[in-house]
Amino acid sequence: MADNEENKKGKASTNEEGVDPTRRRFIKNTGFVIGGVAGGSLLGGLFTSQGSKKDEVKEDDSAKATPTEARMFFERYEDFVVLEQATERILPKDDSGPGAIELGVPYYIDKQMAGTWGINGTDYRQGPFVTKEPTIDQSSLTRGQIMISGIRKMNEESKKRFDVSFDEAEEDQQIEILTAFESSEIKMYGANAGSFFGLLRELTIEGAYSDPLYGGNRDMAGWKMKEFPGAVPSYGDIIEQEEFVKKDPVSLTSYQQKS
Repeated sequence: MADNEENKKGKASTNEEGVDPTRRRFIKNTGFVIGGVAGGSLLGGLFTSQGSKKDEVKEDDSAKATPTEARMFFERYEDFVVLEQATERILPKDDSGPGAIELGVPYYIDKQMAGTWGINGTDYRQGPFVTKEPTIDQSSLTRGQIMISGIRKMNEESKKRFDVSFDEAEEDQQIEILTAFESSEIKMYGANAGSFFGLLRELTIEGAYSDPLYGGNRDMAGWKMKEFPGAVPSYGDIIEQEEFVKKDPVSLTSYQQKS
């Protein structure tokens, strides 16, 4: 994108105080509260937000990646980069804070899919199953299988519409595809496309704001952005103070025995 166009978009997406109003609409439309999210349609206010260029996001991610961030479920890198860009469109980086890639959300999703939850290990799995566009809970496929199916269908759709892979598509093109998934316009194998998108959105939010112990919320940046203190064992030292006390966030890993 040319510098002039970039500057125009930057002026349109921020007010005089440097606050991105589209991010504010995202928080309002999705019903965000501190420590969680309650209902609302994601795409209504979120997808108008303009994040950084994809290449810049990838550079930030590689610079902050840790050795523990290794793929366990997504064996094909081409699937993982599609996941990265899809989550970044759902939770983009802007002036308010980091986006999904910088927060390590894709690695959180990878770990969830590789674990018991991803293989529906504790779920009742006997049929009969819904055969025509089932939801996640009605499908004969596991959550992991549905995730792979959806990610590959997303990439296939991008190549069909724009002749490029999803991770190389422009932001507005990626948004168009995700919108089509949310509205179940796309037909995919094993599950309803809207149900798949709901799963992807849910995992993106979880990865951004859950305890870093689970693989996301890198450096507790999601908590810092919302001034959430994390796993504080007690507020006894400040509970009677009249003024708001800002505390540095604490992860569950802080309570692990070191030796």
